[in-house]
Amino acid sequence: MPMNPPLADWRGQRVWIVGASSGIGRELALQLDAAGALVAVSARRAAVLDSLPLSDAALRLPLDACAEGDWGRALATLRSAWGGVDVWVHCAADYQPTRAWQLDAPASVAALRVNLESVYLGLAAIVPALLAQGSGRLVLVASPAGYFGMPEALNYGPHKAAIINLAEILHYDLRDKGIAVHLVCPGFVATRLTERNDFAMPALQTPQAAARAIVRGLARGEFEIHFPRRFTLWLKCLRLLPFALRRRLLGLTGR
Repeated sequence: MPMNPPLADWRGQRVWIVGASSGIGRELALQLDAAGALVAVSARRAAVLDSLPLSDAALRLPLDACAEGDWGRALATLRSAWGGVDVWVHCAADYQPTRAWQLDAPASVAALRVNLESVYLGLAAIVPALLAQGSGRLVLVASPAGYFGMPEALNYGPHKAAIINLAEILHYDLRDKGIAVHLVCPGFVATRLTERNDFAMPALQTPQAAARAIVRGLARGEFEIHFPRRFTLWLKCLRLLPFALRRRLLGLTGR
């Protein structure tokens, strides 16, 4: 049995995607809009949101995900226009490859705010709304970088590990209240963030392919939607090993 109700028919679904100006969020917005969903897109760059080729029914709600007041204003606009939200997707993220000797306090705090604090700010706004209507769906985008400690992920992996933990807790608390929770862990995706990597990225995929994988996972009612499986399953096996052995194996790969 699936851990969440399957969602295969997007016609009329009211979907709010935060972090929709590029990458996975952008492609997911385009695909769901084409599938008949009512799509609202949010990001800081209003001009980029305006340029997205969405249907006339789509809403563009610029916001700073780290500004608490922006969440309330955006949600109020959505509820006025649509009466509520059926699916909330959090894609906003920041990433800069960082080693321990490269730590910079302001940069680390900024990444923490985007990657984790913004999730809590969004949840504080959307969860009460979903509870009030007695239904809804939360989709949190994390990463296999949260499965275990990886080199260069100092300002990213710990945040994604927290989101994995958070999604599990949300599922415990909300499933019996009519709210589904999905955790998305994509492998490497070709975006402006991964362009910063100076190492080979196995099983690199396009944002379009990543969005299609998310849609398939939602249609199956999966809790954790991880892909591509040839990459993520290997990492899941690797995280079961003792740290000393895992460290040696990672060293053999040149990482």
